Amino acid sequence: MKKAHKPDIKNLLLFIFLGWFAFSEFALADRIITRQVDWRGPAGGHIQEVRFRMKDQPEQTEVVPKAAASLSGSIGVSVIDSPPIDGFVPWVAITTTNKRLGELEMDAVPESSIAGQFTASNPQTDFAVGIFDTGASAHVMNYAGSVQLRLNNSTYLAQNEIAIAGVTGSVDAWVSQPLGIFIGGLNLLDQSDGPGADAKLTDTSDMVGESNVSILVGQPPGSNPDLVTAVGTPMSVFYTASIRNDMPMTAVYRTQSYTGPSIHLYEAEDESAPHYSSRIPLELRPLGAAAVQYIPYSVDDIWNIDFSPSSPSVIIGAGSQSLFFVHSVDLREGAYTALDKSRFMLDTGAQITVVGDRIAARLRLDPDQWEFQVPITGVTGETIDAPGYYIDSIQIPGIGQWLEYTNVPVVWLEISSPEGGKLDGVIGMNLFTEYNLILRGGGLFLGEDPSLEFERIAPHLIGDLAPDPRDGRVDLLDFAVFSAAWQSQSGQTNWNADADLAASGRIDLADLAILAEHWLTSAF
Repeated sequence: MKKAHKPDIKNLLLFIFLGWFAFSEFALADRIITRQVDWRGPAGGHIQEVRFRMKDQPEQTEVVPKAAASLSGSIGVSVIDSPPIDGFVPWVAITTTNKRLGELEMDAVPESSIAGQFTASNPQTDFAVGIFDTGASAHVMNYAGSVQLRLNNSTYLAQNEIAIAGVTGSVDAWVSQPLGIFIGGLNLLDQSDGPGADAKLTDTSDMVGESNVSILVGQPPGSNPDLVTAVGTPMSVFYTASIRNDMPMTAVYRTQSYTGPSIHLYEAEDESAPHYSSRIPLELRPLGAAAVQYIPYSVDDIWNIDFSPSSPSVIIGAGSQSLFFVHSVDLREGAYTALDKSRFMLDTGAQITVVGDRIAARLRLDPDQWEFQVPITGVTGETIDAPGYYIDSIQIPGIGQWLEYTNVPVVWLEISSPEGGKLDGVIGMNLFTEYNLILRGGGLFLGEDPSLEFERIAPHLIGDLAPDPRDGRVDLLDFAVFSAAWQSQSGQTNWNADADLAASGRIDLADLAILAEHWLTSAF
C-alpha cells in the first residue's frame, strides 16, 4: 500500500505568502486615497477633491532649488522639481459704477481711478471678491455679487442672455448695460473690525479699471451653481499687474476667507511699475485685435432701435475674442516629446496645468493608467473625472532665463480655443507658486506684445513664516511670527494661517512640534 504524501509545511507557507503578496499588490494598485480640496480649474471649473492611486502617489517633499544650469554660456534655467498640483488664486476686490458713454460708443475706456457713481448704496461694505483671470474672455459677476453691487435690476441689465461655455456644457447669463468696473488687491481691504467681522473697502485710491464695459451677470441659482466672479483679459490687456507671491494676503468677506498674493495694477506706461529681468513672451490670439468692445443688439425695425449690448465686452480679434498665449512650450515623458507647442493659454484663473488630446497622444499617456484624478464640476453643475499624470518635464523658453519643471503634475482635459478647435493645454498657476510675476498687458493693434516677467523667490519651507520676503530659512524671525499668533484661531485679529502648520484651525502645541522639527532648515 502506497504511503500518503505528507505536505511540505515550508512550501505550503511559502505558497500562502506568495499568494497573499500577489493579492496585496493587486489590491494596493487599485487603492484610492481621496483628499478634499477647493481648487479652481480652467473654463470656470471647480475641483472639490483629488484622488490618488496609492501605489503611484509621489512622496511629498520640500522643494529645494537646484543650481541654475547654463545654456550656450549665458541663458540660465530656473529648475523646480515636483511643483504642486494646485497653485495660488489671484483674488481681487471689485466695485462697479454707472460710468458709460453714449449710444453706439462701444469701446471700453481704461480708467486710472474710480469714474462715475458707485452702483452699491454703501461701497465700503458692498463689493465683490473675484479672480484676476486671464482665462476669462469677458468679465463675469456671479449672482451673489450682483446683489451686493445692485446690478440685478433693469437699470443695469440688458434684455439679453448669452451662453457661457465650460468644461461640461454651457449655462445662460445676463448681459449688462455698459458700466464701470474697478479692481484692486486684497491689501485694499480693511480687516480691523475684529474676529468674524467682514472686511471693508475703505481705500479705493489705488483701484483701476474700465468704463463703458458690458459684463456677464449670473442668474439666480437653481438647477445650476452660481458662476465664478472673474475679471478677465479685457481688463489685463490695458494694465501691468504685479503679483507678489512673497506677500500673501488674507481677507474675510461674507463669511468666506480669501488668501492670495498681493496684487497691484499700474497703467501701461507707469514708470513706477516694478520690472524683472527675465520674461516669457506672450501673444494675444487670435491676432489682429484692436479694441475691447461689446456688440450692440440687432435692429428689429428702423423705428425701434435697441443699442443695448447683445454680448459682453471682449477683446475683438480676427472673428473671435482674444486671450493670452505662451509662445512656446516643450514637454517630455520618457522617450516621448511634444516640442515648441504654441497653443498653450496662460490662465491666471486656473490653479492646475492642463494638456489636451494632441499633447497626451504625443506623450503616449494612457487614460486608464492615471496617477491621480480630479473630478471637475463645470458651470452646469455636472462633473467629469479628468485623469492626472506626473510627466518628466515641462520647459518654457524665456528671455533672461528659461523655466523648467520636473516631475510635473498635469491634468488631461480638452478645452476650447478662442482660435477655434481645442487648446494644446493651459499653463496654470501651480507652475508659479515660487515666483513673483509681472503681467504686462498689450497686443492690441500697433501696441507692444504682452509678456510675463518673473523673479524666483525663496521656496516655501515648512515653518518659514517671516514675510516680505520669505528668506528660505527657519529661525528666530519665524519663531517671532509664530509667537505672535500663538493660541489664536481662524478669524481672530492675531490669526496667521501660515502658522497653522498642522491645519487644525488653531495655533497650538501641534504646530509648535512641526516648527521644531524644521528648526534651522534652509532651502539654500
